[in-house]
This record gives sequence, C-alpha cells and structure tokens, in this order.
Amino acid sequence: MLADSHCHLNYKGVAEDQAGILARARARGVTAMLNIATRESEWDAVLATAEREADVWATVGVHPHEADQHAHVDAAKLVARAQHPRVVGIGESGLDYYYDHSDRARQQVSFRTHIVAAREAGLPIVVHTRDAEQDTLGILADELRQGAFAGVIHCFTGTGAFADKALEMGFFISISGIVTFKSARDLQATAARLPVERLLIETDAPFLAPVPHRGKAGEPAFVADTAAFLAKLRGEDVQELTRRTAKNFHTLFSKTVAA
Repeated sequence: MLADSHCHLNYKGVAEDQAGILARARARGVTAMLNIATRESEWDAVLATAEREADVWATVGVHPHEADQHAHVDAAKLVARAQHPRVVGIGESGLDYYYDHSDRARQQVSFRTHIVAAREAGLPIVVHTRDAEQDTLGILADELRQGAFAGVIHCFTGTGAFADKALEMGFFISISGIVTFKSARDLQATAARLPVERLLIETDAPFLAPVPHRGKAGEPAFVADTAAFLAKLRGEDVQELTRRTAKNFHTLFSKTVAA
C-alpha cells in the first residue's frame, strides 16, 4: 500500500501520458493518488480523471500563485464543487512569499476563504507554504479559534519549529522527494522525528523527482522511492511505513473510504 497524497495528473508533461503514468504507479504498489487542483480552469479535468480512475481522487482550490486572478472564487463556490463524491479535499491553498506571483494580502484572503470552505464542507485543506511560516501559522491559529478544521502541510520544507507548531494544531505533514536530496539535511532531521501517525508521503508530480530520478519529470510511481528513503532515515520497516502512511491518507481524507 502506497498513497501519493499530492500529485498533478493533469499538468502538461503528465496528462499526455496519464494512462502510462498511472500504470507505472500501480505496478509499484501505489493504491491511492490525490490529484490536486491549482486554478479554477483545471477543476473539470482534475475531477474527470478522478471520476474515471477508481484509485484517484480530487481536490478543488486555487494555488496562492493564482490568487490575484481568482478573487471571484468564494467559499460557496468551493463548497458547491466539494459536494462531488470524488472531491475529498480543499486546495491547494496557502501563502507563497518566495515567488510573490500574487499580492500577499490577496493570498491571505484566498487562504482564509479556502479554510472557511474546508470547515463548511467538512473536508481537509491542503496547505502550500513557502517563505511564509509566521503568517501561515498565524492564519491557521486564528481560523482554528473560529472553528475546527483538518489539513496537511504539503511538500513540507519548513523549520522544525514550524513542524512542531503545525503538529500541535493537529495537522498532518507530507514529505516529498526533496527529502532525498543531499542538500536537505535540515528537512531530513525533521522528517526523521515526525510522529508516524501524522506522516504522509507525496510526489508533487510532475515536480521534485526524488533520487534516483533527479532530472526527470516526477510521477506517482516515485513515491515508492521517497518511502524507501524515509524508512531508512527513520530506521523503520519500509512495508510498515508505507502501510501506515497510506492509512493516514485515508484517515485524513476520510471521504476516500466511502467513495
């Protein structure tokens, strides 16, 4: 059992060979994939893949890079699309101050809108954060005071302190292929100590291909390589780690169990 908790199966470079990519993932033991939306124009295609493939589910949301162009996407629109049985999460949403492709204030408004939608729909939010730890934590804490919601910090690359705060708030943390990079010493130290009951694994395909696939387009099959590296890093049996992270995936995205 392997769950890729975050991939983009309809992105250019993946969509053209989607059938082959899915077959290769299944051949390596991947039993669940979450196909993530980043802009409204993708929602129909992302959902269509999830409708067609029994082991693929979908999210609806707007990436912080796209926040400026999506002021019209309110919580009601997200909640309405989230009623579909194959939509199991809201996002990805959050804050990205590294690229600043959208105004920071607009990103914050969009992030809060997604949290409201997650709370109303009863679905977890998929959080993207880069160079924005304090504001991300501040918004999450403020919104949790207004009502409970669940979620995951996807493609975690933050500090150990950020991980601890996110865990205290009840969030899951998802580790990508970045953990296999030689330069990722700080991330490796954090990943080694994360509680296994809050751990997820992802590819973020077609990005961030892990060792030994650096330089290639990422795909869900590569989650097996990240899992193997992570198990060795943590001193755990790889079969147990993959079983547990897959269980965590279905616990957080509980709608996948009923789908």
